[in-house]
Amino acid sequence: MPPLPRPNSAAMTQGPARAPARSMLKAIGFTDEDLRRPIIGVAHQWIETMPCNFNHREMAEHVKAGVRAAGGTPVEINTISVSDGVAMGTEGMRASLVSREVIADSIELASRGHCVDALVVLVGCDKTIPAGAMVLARLNLPGLAFYTGSIAPGVHRGRNITVQDVFEGVGTHAAGRIDDAELLAIEDAACPGAGACGGQFTANTMATALEFLGISPAGANAVPATNAAKAQAAVAAGELAVDLLRRDVRPRDVITRASMENAIASLAATGGSTNAVLHLMAIAHEAGVALELEDFDRIAERTPIITDLKPTGRFVASDVHAAGGLAVIAAELASRDLLHAEARNVDGRTVAEIAAAAERSDAAGDVIRSIDAPVKASGGIAILRGNLAPDGCVAKVSGQEQTPFSGPARVFDGEAACYAALEAGEIAPGDFVVIRYEGPVGGPGMREMLQVTGALQGAGLGGSVALMTDGRFSGASHGRMVGHVAPEAAHGGPIAIVRDGDRITLDPVGRRLEVALSGDEIAERFAAWSPPPPRYPGGVMAKYAAQVSSASAGAVTSIFSP
Repeated sequence: MPPLPRPNSAAMTQGPARAPARSMLKAIGFTDEDLRRPIIGVAHQWIETMPCNFNHREMAEHVKAGVRAAGGTPVEINTISVSDGVAMGTEGMRASLVSREVIADSIELASRGHCVDALVVLVGCDKTIPAGAMVLARLNLPGLAFYTGSIAPGVHRGRNITVQDVFEGVGTHAAGRIDDAELLAIEDAACPGAGACGGQFTANTMATALEFLGISPAGANAVPATNAAKAQAAVAAGELAVDLLRRDVRPRDVITRASMENAIASLAATGGSTNAVLHLMAIAHEAGVALELEDFDRIAERTPIITDLKPTGRFVASDVHAAGGLAVIAAELASRDLLHAEARNVDGRTVAEIAAAAERSDAAGDVIRSIDAPVKASGGIAILRGNLAPDGCVAKVSGQEQTPFSGPARVFDGEAACYAALEAGEIAPGDFVVIRYEGPVGGPGMREMLQVTGALQGAGLGGSVALMTDGRFSGASHGRMVGHVAPEAAHGGPIAIVRDGDRITLDPVGRRLEVALSGDEIAERFAAWSPPPPRYPGGVMAKYAAQVSSASAGAVTSIFSP
């Protein structure tokens, strides 16, 4: 077999002139033999602030073992992460979406700066997953993304629970429906160990999408974080990265228009997080694939929801693994020609081959339905426009009947004001809650609203109010919700001039979001409007606000489109 290529690292480690570099690398344990092999970056986001990435150091060792076994030399790269669940409802939540860009940029810098030949990006928490795919597409080095797995469900009073139950428990507690002891018991039980949030929230939605996108090895992402098979999958990922280098298979060979549509189909079929719209738009941007908001609407409309997963269903990600994994979902979708079967995975197989090899377990019928008996006839998101969202917005409809809702506006400039009103009992059935100045620029950082949506559910208002925002929702959020309203308030979007009492109508079937104001009335209000001053005068948040694109374009800061 010919020697492995070293397209980048040879310039760093080969020849007399590189003796200083080799000397420094030998100081930390690398040998001459190590430095004659290709350098494979193993990037991860271990951080002691969350369970989501807590197994990254351990999994990185397994990936590195696979790289060495296949003839490469692994080099570990570490970067940051921000936990949505921990930061939710605080000023820190503004950092979450910003971290997606920082993670991608920092892995890019380390990989370019140290001339890696190929790259494995371990991903776990919400923003790390799209960031990993973004940097792979941007660098276009042979490589893959490896999801380090979902957390096991907690058990409370004989039923499985997740962090979603804790957020909703806060609202239930505020409404006086449970006491302090019960809330503490839920808190103590919900998160039993390492791994990303267990429902089909943003992390598992994106982990699913990355397998359907083809940039994660088929069968790897569904294995839970603490399952014994995860280590074996990590070793295989390291071996595969070296093989991709040998065959010169690059991310943009895999991330195509067809595979992007497959990823969107997986979002729809699993009733996944609305955040996937932002993240898939961002990945497409980095890969140079043209993608529009309406592509999500078109694909979701034709794709049934076939999984019964939280936040609206009964099961969690570990149940999907027990049911046979994501290949079972692919097989159901492929049976109705809802996937591009010729699209390839980094493991070399086509979607058709992956689907044909699926092994459905006896328990799969409860977790993953037959496409002939779906949970719902169409996917869980809808793209709306109208005089409140000329550039579009995303409605989560997986847990709601698609019937129009109309109500008087209850307007809040920021999430905190809304949460305070909710705690004070000032939001009533029939209200249309509006939370603005939480967009990519206005936040900045486009905070998620799980604290509010969880409290609404816990207070028993989830089915009787609607909520719209230029911010985001957690994948654990459910109810009648519209997010990513664009243009955002800080950029002069119509959401900025809505007042208490204005009648707002949400029509998922008609794909409209409207306020009962004429064009002249809207213009008159704008004549008296001015944007608020920036929240941060300097630092990374100000830099982000100055660079970030609209949510309708994925809220990206990269100005380079390949």
